[in-house]
Amino acid sequence: MGNARNIAFWVILFLLILALFNLFSGGQSNVNQRGVAYSDFIQEVENGAVTSVTIDGENVQFTTGDGTYSTVRPDGTDLTETLLANDVRIEARPQEQSGFLSVLSLWLPVLVLIGIWIFFMNRMQGGGRGGAMGFGKSKAKLLTEKSGRVTFDDVAGIDEAKEELEEIVEFLRNPQKFSRLGGKIPKGALLVGPPGTGKTLLARAIAGEAGVPFFTISGSDFVEMFVGVGASRVRDMFEQAKKNAPCIVFIDEIDAVGRSRGVGYGGGNDEREQTLNQLLVEMDGFEANEGIIIVAATNRPDVLDPALLRPGRFDRQVQVPNPDIKGREKILGVHARKVPLGPDVDLRIIARGTPGFSGADLANLVNESALMAARFGRRFVTMEDFESAKDKVMMGAERRSMVMSEDEKKLTAYHEAGHAIVGLNVPDHDPIHKATIIPRGRALGLVLSLPERDQLSVSYRKYTSKIAMAMGGRVAEELVFGKDNVTSGAASDIQQVSKIARAMVTQFGYAEELGYIDYANEQQSYLGAYGGGSSHSAATQKIIDDKVKALVDEGYETAKRILTEKRDDLERLAQGLLEYETLTGSEITRVIAGEPLNRGEDDDDHETGGTASITAIPKTKPKPKPSGDMEPEPTA
Repeated sequence: MGNARNIAFWVILFLLILALFNLFSGGQSNVNQRGVAYSDFIQEVENGAVTSVTIDGENVQFTTGDGTYSTVRPDGTDLTETLLANDVRIEARPQEQSGFLSVLSLWLPVLVLIGIWIFFMNRMQGGGRGGAMGFGKSKAKLLTEKSGRVTFDDVAGIDEAKEELEEIVEFLRNPQKFSRLGGKIPKGALLVGPPGTGKTLLARAIAGEAGVPFFTISGSDFVEMFVGVGASRVRDMFEQAKKNAPCIVFIDEIDAVGRSRGVGYGGGNDEREQTLNQLLVEMDGFEANEGIIIVAATNRPDVLDPALLRPGRFDRQVQVPNPDIKGREKILGVHARKVPLGPDVDLRIIARGTPGFSGADLANLVNESALMAARFGRRFVTMEDFESAKDKVMMGAERRSMVMSEDEKKLTAYHEAGHAIVGLNVPDHDPIHKATIIPRGRALGLVLSLPERDQLSVSYRKYTSKIAMAMGGRVAEELVFGKDNVTSGAASDIQQVSKIARAMVTQFGYAEELGYIDYANEQQSYLGAYGGGSSHSAATQKIIDDKVKALVDEGYETAKRILTEKRDDLERLAQGLLEYETLTGSEITRVIAGEPLNRGEDDDDHETGGTASITAIPKTKPKPKPSGDMEPEPTA
């Protein structure tokens, strides 16, 4: 629509300039092209050479046997008697036409310049509503989805959030159902959740289901460099909403305008704070706004002003979390509707292997799988394509072009085999799903484990098992190649176990000497409040450091004991990785048991019976992915 207006403007501008050019060039040609002196014209009339005369104000056009000429009549001169005496045909034109043309020729350039100025002012101000005079007007757009309409059927995996918003839609459709018991429609709903969980998609579903006007705007559209503009846009937005009530106004990324007031250097930003003040007044001020429901979305509720979050403005805070395994399966089903799936595809298995994935991550996974299938010329998407796409999304693309020497390849194989053997023998760890020495992303090798279910909490025994498994690679290098030949490949493992051990001591209360005190967040609070220093003594800090070191040392000794006892298993698995490069969970068990794999030439290295999640133990740190735990687990 905007492009059409721009094209129309330039076409009209071109036609006006062309008309102006023709006006001036045509007028000059009429007067000057075949002009003669007035005395010569009188002489021709008296000689009988003039047959007809056209009088247009002061301009006189006359025709002779040689053609048509023009002259200018002096003021006060009367030609009529002379022309009639010589039997000349006389034609007169109205004087008003000449006046109109003169006025047009005078004002047309001015009008063209004003039009050009308005156009460029409109472009400089971003084309806001009202053109050059709409600087303080709202940029809210009335959403009308004639095609691509989204409904609640297209939203999956966040059933609780959907139910709360479905109730708002039902209130708009049938308010008597709730009002007969004294209930009032909620004035606002704040959608809170990590990026990619479907907050904006939920808003589009409300727009598709509500059947009432739906205005959408971004929080950043209110903020300008001039103080007072944002507040003016807020007022204008609510004026539009009142005219269309009942209606819904959706503000995306409201933290851009709703941050707490009076924070930062200099006491905050005047423009943003005035905008927020106006928004607070409009949502719940002296004058009530009946029939206007505000739906906002943010992934940073901690920075919002408390006055914005109170009931009466946002009566409901709807949590939109990352989906659980059932939710992931439903989301995969929604995104897989337009993708032809092979008979071997099991969305339940894919959902099981993607803990911590958001809705956007799962949509990207389905898309990557379709692209993978198209790359190989398949007619439908197979489980193998989902496996390859998941490995690519979680770990990065395979780097088969990387040239590794035989010594580096051997060291990587023993390193990853050490992780796998320890992971199979610690008291509590997720089953090993896959081990590979093919470089992916920034990792030279990886060991992947598959959680049997989404983890909502993690025990002390599981944390210590994770530490031991992470140290397995370093211990394997020492046992096989000697301490003098240990490489830096365990750097990310050390970083991972340090984070886990320090979190166990300072956050999870696993150190009896320190009691049940959150030293990590207490220190951060102290730093934020007083600008430096530590909230606990040097003696306490030493206890923390000693306890962290003790946990890591304990994991190291556990890994060393397991690999010493299972040295034969370590050798067999390392040789299997050197031969096959990638082994699945069942193949790892068979290799350790000394059974042949019997792989055919056409067999693929990847099993299609399961999926992987990173609890990764790489030589170098790959792309991290959340594990789905209640506490964010550091993953290497």
